[in-house]
Amino acid sequence: MHQWSPPESVHAMPAERLRQPDVTFFSAWDGESLAGCGAIKHLDAGHGELKSMRVAPAYRRKGAGRSLLLHLLEEAKARGYTRVSLETGRPQAFVPAHNLYLAHGFVECPPFADYVADDFSMCMTREL
Repeated sequence: MHQWSPPESVHAMPAERLRQPDVTFFSAWDGESLAGCGAIKHLDAGHGELKSMRVAPAYRRKGAGRSLLLHLLEEAKARGYTRVSLETGRPQAFVPAHNLYLAHGFVECPPFADYVADDFSMCMTREL
């Protein structure tokens, strides 16, 4: 992210923030190998934010991202959320992420929560 976006446009959640009560962090493993990770941040009773979703290079284009995203969406539904949103990068390097989210019903939306309009960021949302 840092190599494609200026510092003010990087919204990755720091590790210490992942330990706060309003965030639940998930990891996907293949035996002893970390395949990917992601988190859900509580925004309000009906709205959650997907955060820090990453897939290890060895697991890209093999369904790990899809599986992780589906797990996060199921968890969001179980929490009673009616909508989930996310922020991702806009540069070319993020197109595989855009395609994954679009394939699972996300659409581009205006900035939400504390985000502001930014040429390097794209906000997306989906009803559950």
